[in-house]
Amino acid sequence: MGETTALECLSNFCQCVIQIYGGEYLRKPNATDITRLLEMHEQKHGFPGMLGSLDCMHWAWKNYPVAWRAQYTRGDHGYPTIVLKAVASVDLWIWHAFFGVAGSRNDINVLNESPIFNDVLKGNAPEVNFIVNGTQYTKGYYLTDGIYPEWATFVKSFSCPQDPKRIKFKERQEAARKDVERAFGVLQARWAIIRGPGRHWFMDKCKEIMYTCIILHNMIVEDEGHAISIWDREEQDTITANHGSTSEFAEYIRRNSELRDTQVHHQLRHDLVEHIWETYHHDE
Repeated sequence: MGETTALECLSNFCQCVIQIYGGEYLRKPNATDITRLLEMHEQKHGFPGMLGSLDCMHWAWKNYPVAWRAQYTRGDHGYPTIVLKAVASVDLWIWHAFFGVAGSRNDINVLNESPIFNDVLKGNAPEVNFIVNGTQYTKGYYLTDGIYPEWATFVKSFSCPQDPKRIKFKERQEAARKDVERAFGVLQARWAIIRGPGRHWFMDKCKEIMYTCIILHNMIVEDEGHAISIWDREEQDTITANHGSTSEFAEYIRRNSELRDTQVHHQLRHDLVEHIWETYHHDE
């Protein structure tokens, strides 16, 4: 088979997989999914209210347009890459995938372009209510590393903790955050096409390949019986139409402010430190 024919067949296969299975295996978590995720993460990691772990992966790009080299190359890599931002749960299911950002960007730049919080800002996200250390919270959170901003929906570790409580929290947080790193490792181990450099000239073709590999990865997780949540075809989240009125815009601004609330970030982390410490002594 000729090279051109092989590439065309690959593209057709990827488009077919995304069209048929993307709605199920690239879906956002619905209310049922979130309930099961919260229960499993609290049971496995001891973090109530945890939705998953968030991180970025760089995919080397070999056949890139030469004029784009600078904007896709970061100093610590030395070669052009494309960024995948993903959220993974403890079963290694990838719940959010945003691919196609230039590799010269850092995690914060990618976050600002990612649609991960679009439903939250529009008021369409399922409710998440939990109590930690006697404090009521209404938004789930993601475990992240230190580069991410101090938002109410992120829980970061401490860089150099001295207090025993913070040291124990750092151990638990970093151990739990390995979920997304393990998901990246398994994804690349399963599909050699994304383990090596991308060989397509067009960005859209690289995106099709990455999303297809993620769909197939999630299929395997489900087929092996490790998936926390199975898709309920009858349950469909309702989406509220946005007409762009002044009141809706004001609500959007309010939700955005709550999402980026630094005070809630520190309060949540403090409560989780106390919760992890109390749980640790109870287990002993």
